[in-house]
Amino acid sequence: MYVLLCLLVAIVLMIFAISKLKIHPFLAILAVSIVLAFFVGIPVNELVKVIESGFSGIIASIGVVIIFGALIGSVLEKTGAALKLADIFVRLLGEKHPQIAIMIIGWIVSIPVFCDSGFILLNPIKKSLSNKTGVSYVCMTMALSAGLFASHVFIPPTPGPIAAAGMMGLENNLLLIILLGAIISPFALIPALLFANYCGKKMKNIARDDNSKSSAIEEYDKLIASYGKLPGGFLSILPVILPIILMALATIVNAVGIQGYAKDIVIFLGKPMIALMTGFIFSLFLLHSSGKMSKLGELTGNTLKEVGPIIFITAAGSVLGKVIASTDFVEYVKTEIPFLTGLGIVFPFIIAAILKTAQGSSTVAMMTTASIMGYFTTQDSLIYAMGIDSPVTATLALLAIGAGSMTVSHANDSYFWVVTSFSGIEPEKGYKTQTLMTLIMGVSSMVAIYILSLFL
Repeated sequence: MYVLLCLLVAIVLMIFAISKLKIHPFLAILAVSIVLAFFVGIPVNELVKVIESGFSGIIASIGVVIIFGALIGSVLEKTGAALKLADIFVRLLGEKHPQIAIMIIGWIVSIPVFCDSGFILLNPIKKSLSNKTGVSYVCMTMALSAGLFASHVFIPPTPGPIAAAGMMGLENNLLLIILLGAIISPFALIPALLFANYCGKKMKNIARDDNSKSSAIEEYDKLIASYGKLPGGFLSILPVILPIILMALATIVNAVGIQGYAKDIVIFLGKPMIALMTGFIFSLFLLHSSGKMSKLGELTGNTLKEVGPIIFITAAGSVLGKVIASTDFVEYVKTEIPFLTGLGIVFPFIIAAILKTAQGSSTVAMMTTASIMGYFTTQDSLIYAMGIDSPVTATLALLAIGAGSMTVSHANDSYFWVVTSFSGIEPEKGYKTQTLMTLIMGVSSMVAIYILSLFL
C-alpha cells in the first residue's frame, strides 16, 4: 500500500509540475522518477543503473525510428508533397463528399506530420472546399481536426505511437500497430463525422469566417504557388508507403518460412529503423525534384530540434517505468488490488485520459502511460500483471492509450488553440465542438478496442 500511495502521489506531482508550474515534461518526469525511487527504497547505487538503462535502452530501440519518421514528415511538408496527396483526394472525393475528403486527407497527412502542423497546412484547402461546395465551414473544420487527430494517436510513424511502442516492447511490431490502428480509426472517425455534420447544421454561426469564396480560393492558390510546382503523386506517397511495404514483406517472409540470404535481406530491410531510413532516402528524390536539396541541412536541423524533446521525454518515461518495475508494486497489484488487473485494457485508457485532460499533450500522455505500463514481455511489468502478454493484446493496450490520449482536447492543449484560432471559433465555443468531439472519439474508439480485445 505504501508503494501504491507513493506512485499515486508521484503521478499527481508530475501532472501538477507539467500543467501548473509549466516545468518541461522531461524534467518533471525525471525528477519525479528519482524522488519516487528514493521513497520506495531503491538503493542509490542501483538508482544510477536504473537511470542509465532507462535512457540507453529506449533511445537505442526507438530513438532513430522517431527521427527518421519525423524527417519523412518534414520533407513531405517542405516540398509540398503533403499538399499533393491532399489534392489527389480532393479530386477523388472533394466535390461530392468534401467533409469525408478533408477527414481522409487529414488522416493520411497526419501519419508523418504532426497534427498541429497538418491543420495549418491543410486549412486553406478546407476553406476552399467549404466555399466551393457550400458545406458548412464548422463541419469541415471538425472533420479535418478529427482526421488529423486519429492518426496522430494511432498510426506510426507519428512520434507518440512510436515512442509508446518502444516503452512497451513493441518497437519491432510497428506494422501490427499500423494495421490495427487503421482498423480502429473508423470507430473514432465515423462518430466524429456524424458530430461534424451535426455541428454544421446546429452551429452555423459559431465560427467567424470572414473569407469570401474568392479570397479562400486565392489563399489556396497562393499556398500552392509558394511551393512552385508540386511533386508527382507517386514520389509524394512513396516515402510513406515504402516503409509499410518493407515491414509487410518481412512479416510475410517470416510467416512462410523462407530461408537463405534473400530472407536475411528482406528481414533487414523490414526492421522499423531500416524501413523508415529507406523511406527517408527515397524522400530525398522529392527534395531534388523540387530543387530544395540545398535545404536538407536546415530541414534536418529543424526536425531534430522538434523531435529532440520527444526523445528525451521518452527516455525520462522509460526511467519512470524502470523505477516502477524495480519495486513490489506489480506484485502488490496482483495480490491485493485484483480489480485493477480486472479492468484489463480499460486501465491504460483511464490513465492516459487523466494525463491528457490534466496536462494537455497527447504525446506526453501516451509516453507517460506507456512507461507506467511497462514491457509486455517482462513479468515485473504492470501490463504483464493484467494478462496482456502477447504482441496483439499489447498493441490493443497501446491503442487504448492512444484513445485515452485524445480524451479530451481543451484549453491546455496546443491543438485546441490551433483548431479554434485558425478557424475563427471562440474559445468558449471550442468546448462545444473540439472538446466534445474528442471526447466522443476517445470513448467510441475505446469501446471498439475493448470489443476487439474480446476476440483477439
